[in-house]
Amino acid sequence: MKTLTLTTAALALTAGMAFADAHSTVRLGTEGAYPPFNFINDAGEIDGFEADVGNELCARAELTCEWVTNEWDSIIPNLVSGNYDAIIAGMSITAERDEVIDFTQDYFPPTASVYVALSADADLTGVVAAQTSTIQAGYVAESGATLLEYATPEETVAAVRNGEADAVFADYDFLAAIVDASGGELTYAGEPVPLGGGVGMGIRESDAELRDAMDAAITSMKEDGTLNTLLVKWFGDDVTTY
Repeated sequence: MKTLTLTTAALALTAGMAFADAHSTVRLGTEGAYPPFNFINDAGEIDGFEADVGNELCARAELTCEWVTNEWDSIIPNLVSGNYDAIIAGMSITAERDEVIDFTQDYFPPTASVYVALSADADLTGVVAAQTSTIQAGYVAESGATLLEYATPEETVAAVRNGEADAVFADYDFLAAIVDASGGELTYAGEPVPLGGGVGMGIRESDAELRDAMDAAITSMKEDGTLNTLLVKWFGDDVTTY
């Protein structure tokens, strides 16, 4: 294990230095509106699980990084067009997205998506809210329910509260804190639905060196337990770890 860890660190350093030779700063694009994955804190800074992960990855790959926020529905086009160098924004790895961009390995394990409503017996074949351009929106569209799409995750929850939607469908790890804080107003409905192949960093297909540097750094975080520590910090003891 020690030999493997040293090899991984060397790979991360080599790939990171190669990319840094051609890029003075690596720009990390995130939404900043999807707690606890990523959000803007009271000081106006990017915060959350992915802020911790991204900063640690850059340190291990010896890259100078800066954070950029971008609305979710244009986050992939703006990566492709060069507005930033990587996406780290709670993005599930899917075959459809992988046709447009590359992904690192997952830094957040595959998990379930859930329905949340005002009642546990809500009509899940009625109107269901989901954030646009997500795997959850795609699932609802194919489920027979009426999909109501919103630009931000907060709007999907508000749609349930104000009666515009019968339920919201999103990542469990996003909705869990909202349900817990609702004082019984919101509850889970139906069964959890496994979707996606875990959450990874999105990288332009032309930036193989950056992808390799981040991939090696993720491996090293898994091997030494740092990633598991951050998972528990932000998602609690019940989170799936590596």
